Amino acid sequence: MIKIVDVTKKYDSVTAVKQANLHIAKGEIFGIIGYSGAGKSTLLRCINLLERPTSGKILVDNKDLTQLTDEEVRKERLKIGMIFQHFHLISSKKVYDNIAFSLKAAGKSKDEIKKRVPELLDMVGLTDRADHYPAQLSGGQKQRVGIARALANDPKVLLCDEATSALDPTTTDSILALLKKINEELGITIVLITHEMEVVQEVCDRVAVMEDGEVVEVADIYDIFAQPQKDITKQFVRTIQNLILPKRLLENRKGTIVQIIFRGDSAEESIISETFSKYDVEINILHGQIVYIQDQPLGTLIVEIIGDESEIRKSIDYIHERTSQLEVLTNVA
Repeated sequence: MIKIVDVTKKYDSVTAVKQANLHIAKGEIFGIIGYSGAGKSTLLRCINLLERPTSGKILVDNKDLTQLTDEEVRKERLKIGMIFQHFHLISSKKVYDNIAFSLKAAGKSKDEIKKRVPELLDMVGLTDRADHYPAQLSGGQKQRVGIARALANDPKVLLCDEATSALDPTTTDSILALLKKINEELGITIVLITHEMEVVQEVCDRVAVMEDGEVVEVADIYDIFAQPQKDITKQFVRTIQNLILPKRLLENRKGTIVQIIFRGDSAEESIISETFSKYDVEINILHGQIVYIQDQPLGTLIVEIIGDESEIRKSIDYIHERTSQLEVLTNVA
């Protein structure tokens, strides 16, 4: 659906995006995550040519937008909806008219607008807010208006630029649930920019990680959490795993401390108790959790293994064979 090929965007002496390459499949929810200044919003705006790349290609539905005239680009943008962090609603217009504005701009007739706007209001759950002004709405309701406006012309792609970062956690959950519903029911490809790992965990199928203008890692969302490759990705994963142990918990330990990642079925197996019964070791659990990503379990456990050095080594080898990943954090045996 979307191919970003060797895209670079420069502003004078600053390179915001460097040789970016991405392939976003039709119908998926694709996340792009990075800290402020990573280049993610610039890359997103290159997709609909609100920012024209300095070099490279942007293909949407097999059409290279960078080769089109300005008029042709304007027509293609009708197929690409966009929602923003700060809503960008027209304060002097009611909800109904804010949504109708996109339809008028696309040249729709009064009859078409009269039919379409109520459909969109119903889709985003704002039927009873049609005659309200933006100032009378909550942040979540404003964003719902923004989503309805972005969907007005039946786009194939929906771009979301930090669409939830101005919202509280509960409202964020409701907006993400709405985006997921739209994706499932309408089959719209969604590209979602965020700096919050909780957001990509909740809704994304795949994610790209950006740092200093570069795409440094791309993977399925489950693999990003289970086996992050780059340091920046590991930092993001740690923000929600909360696996940093207090120093006092690691002081005066007698054994070897290991961190174990359990993927898929192994997260629900009794591997630790099996190890305890199979080898002459004592196992103390220091920290543990299981999260579900796209309904797949992912477990993380930090344990201390105490015993003879040979038995500890055998038990570590056994656990490593049975699980996805094991890392020795400290070895005091």
